[in-house]
This record gives sequence, structure tokens and C-alpha cells, in this order.
Amino acid sequence: MRIHQSAGRDDRGQVAVEFLGMVPLILLTLALLWQIVLVGYTYTLAGNAADEAARAAAVGDDCGEAALRHLDGAWAGGARPSCSTSAGMVTAVVEIQVPVLVPGVGGLFTVRGKAGAVSEERVP
Repeated sequence: MRIHQSAGRDDRGQVAVEFLGMVPLILLTLALLWQIVLVGYTYTLAGNAADEAARAAAVGDDCGEAALRHLDGAWAGGARPSCSTSAGMVTAVVEIQVPVLVPGVGGLFTVRGKAGAVSEERVP
């Protein structure tokens, strides 16, 4: 027994059309997830670089060089490390731009990593 289909009601290819309609949404979701990963990684890099800069400055080494040494190439380009000493405490701040989808491209906003360490330099 054969079921009669009316002309023009064939649904072959419907899945392919629906998938093509969803492709932009899938790609946008993946791009947003990747951007979130980059934001988190930038916060991690800024905090680690500030920590290493504070440790270096605490023993009298160059704070900025220590911070940049602990950043990947794409993030080191726009990084702004700074250190200050007050009341025997060294404070390091490292500012890094969050890249837009590809490390080294643009900057959404600035992330600040801040760390402190007790100064171990001898006072004359």
C-alpha cells in the first residue's frame, strides 16, 4: 500500500536548510566562548606578571623587565608594568589589553593585575 503525497509537500532537504540557518548562531556562540577564554587567560597572565614583578622588585631587580618576561608575545606588546615602594612594601601593577578573538589584535578593555611583596633590600 502506498501513501499518497500531495505535490509541493516534499520535505527532503529540510534538515540541511535548518542546519544552514543555525550555522551563524553556532559560530557566534563559539566566538563568544573563545572571547571569554581570552578574557580569563588575560586576567591570569596579568596577575602572574604582577606577582613576578613584585618579587623581582622586592630583591632589587627590574620590575618591568620581570613582568614582561612572564608575558606571551601577543600580550607583552601593550603591557604597562609599574612598581612602587611604600613602608617596606613593594606593589606591582601590570595592565594588559584583552585581545579581540586573536591574541595581538585590538583590545576590548584593560585588565589590571596587582601584587605586593615585602621589600628585602637592605636599607643603608
